[in-house]
Amino acid sequence: MRDVQLTRVAERYGVATAYEDWRGRQVPVSPDTIRHVLSALGVDPTDPDAGPGHGLLPPAVVVREGKAPDLALPEGARASVETSDGALLPFDPGLPLGVHTLRVTDRGTEHDAPILVVPDRIESTALRDNPRLWGLMAQVYSVRSRASWGTGDLRDLSELAEWSARDLGADFTLINPVHATEPVTPLEPSPYLPVSRRYASPLYVRVEDVPEYARLDPAQREGIQRLARPLRERGRTADLLDRDAVWEAKLTALEILFQVPRAPGREEALRHYLEREGQPLVEFATWSALAEEHGSDFRTWPSELRDVGALTVGRRALDLWPRVEFHRWLQWILDEQLAQAQGSALDSGMEVGIVHDLAIGVQAGGADAWMYGDALVHGLHVGAPPDEFNRRGQDWGQPPWNPTRLAQLGYGPFRQILSQGLRHAGGLRMDHVMGLFRLWCVPEGASADQGTYLRFDHEGTVGTLVLEARRADAVIVGEDLGTVEPWVRDHLSDRGVLGTSVLWFENDADGEPLAPDRWRRDCLATVATHDLPPVSSYLSAEHVELRDRLGLLDRPVAEERASSEARVAQWCALLVYLGLLEEDADPVGDPASVVAAMHAYLAATPARMLGVALTDVVGERRMQNQPGTSTEYPNWRIPLTSGEGEPVLVDELLADPRMVARVRRTLGPLGHQGRGL
Repeated sequence: MRDVQLTRVAERYGVATAYEDWRGRQVPVSPDTIRHVLSALGVDPTDPDAGPGHGLLPPAVVVREGKAPDLALPEGARASVETSDGALLPFDPGLPLGVHTLRVTDRGTEHDAPILVVPDRIESTALRDNPRLWGLMAQVYSVRSRASWGTGDLRDLSELAEWSARDLGADFTLINPVHATEPVTPLEPSPYLPVSRRYASPLYVRVEDVPEYARLDPAQREGIQRLARPLRERGRTADLLDRDAVWEAKLTALEILFQVPRAPGREEALRHYLEREGQPLVEFATWSALAEEHGSDFRTWPSELRDVGALTVGRRALDLWPRVEFHRWLQWILDEQLAQAQGSALDSGMEVGIVHDLAIGVQAGGADAWMYGDALVHGLHVGAPPDEFNRRGQDWGQPPWNPTRLAQLGYGPFRQILSQGLRHAGGLRMDHVMGLFRLWCVPEGASADQGTYLRFDHEGTVGTLVLEARRADAVIVGEDLGTVEPWVRDHLSDRGVLGTSVLWFENDADGEPLAPDRWRRDCLATVATHDLPPVSSYLSAEHVELRDRLGLLDRPVAEERASSEARVAQWCALLVYLGLLEEDADPVGDPASVVAAMHAYLAATPARMLGVALTDVVGERRMQNQPGTSTEYPNWRIPLTSGEGEPVLVDELLADPRMVARVRRTLGPLGHQGRGL
């Protein structure tokens, strides 16, 4: 087949045949890669007539609220819309928000497709009513207390949110993804590589907050506390987090609580929850029960169990029904505790409350990949193309959505995930928000630089996002760092989705730090991210020494250190010029003064939201995640510690006058913009 034909087929399915790299150069994609991607999508790359738009209707029709539908129909064709509640309406402007069915009759043949009626833009009540919002950013698993079982849980989150709202005037707490992890050890440490984005991880349950705990007899309670004591002891050290030990202990405790008879009101609440969740929760719980038998990668299961809709799966689920019921119950307990965390945050005076983080994807053998079947593309991995910091590109091992199939489903799987993430949240951070427009896809088995971009109908993906955000009255923050097409940021801003601006990356055309008044307004402004060193480490160039030890540098360590020190000097000079930092301040000897000045600088920007990393507040020096590593560095296993390496517990944040004084110094003018300080 001629390459021109291959190009035509690729274009119809949104598969890039060339892309612009980080240097601004056009890079052609090899024909083999294009063919592999098309084949993974279920497309015959030799068929020049292949294409999702060759029928009368596209896979989905997207209409913005109040706008005329932009769809040309054959002369004489009749069109109507059946709404989600069963009403029949004309195919005209004024359709209600939601996902409906477009029905077209042409020459006696009926065609139908999903039609999404979505908001033009969103603005949550919190953003509309407040000129600025600020809050803490924390990795929940790392934020422990004397009562938690060695890793942070949802009660710890509640207490952190209550304290920051009540005493500091914070408007939100932004946390890591709390998506579902494996039901059996070993657990994947990265919160950005879950088995499901729709459901949550029971690792975050506070066992003693389950109401049935109060119904245990003294011997049963003592048995559960024996499980907890060694974990609590370890939780008061700076040792690495041990999720496997925590989960094995919590699993035993939760299995005991599951057997406790529930009060009539509790039983009724559980029944209502199970009815609302319906079949998807049954499928997730079935995957969990099967994973306990066969491992957490369904691709290695017996072949008759790999299809969620197979009769053999249904029969096996009945055999395992007590375990299926247990995993459904676990999600109910999580739903209750997530609701309690958000309720506590709002009751303490927060404008937004908890802002959850949505990972870009899931494990290829996990629950979502099993449940959503052909809505995901198996045989491709999401990643990132080569850039200045990762010259070989990145392969994250996660299957992308199938753009055509997702549209044919009315973006249903994506809507379910968004709806669940916003159920007990005031906002959502979208990791790698550019994935709503295009994803770098690598054929399985190929190197990460041998991929190409797969493009999505952004009117559908972004439209689905703003539809669910409108329904939840939620703030949406898109993580738009890295290689981003300029128009993408403009489109997201036009739709009311905030971007992310990080201090270390905000430069002018000459590479100098950007003046605060030149920052964009529609963003969450932060000093750093979980993938960057805490400020204390950055100021002392400790992160350079770490990357050198790990073999991640592509130039001599002395050059890298000099570059880092020059960057720090540039920022300190600007902070001194702005009157935010004393001229004789010592960044290495007194990092807290620079941290405070940097947050005062953020307060001088026009950004709508300001995020303050809890790690910077307490002086933490260790990174949560070192990109480019897996087992070489203990990613996502670092507990919250001070600059001296001592563990910092939530209890101390609330009660230790020295820690409170440090927090107040760090926040400076930020706190005065809220209700506290």
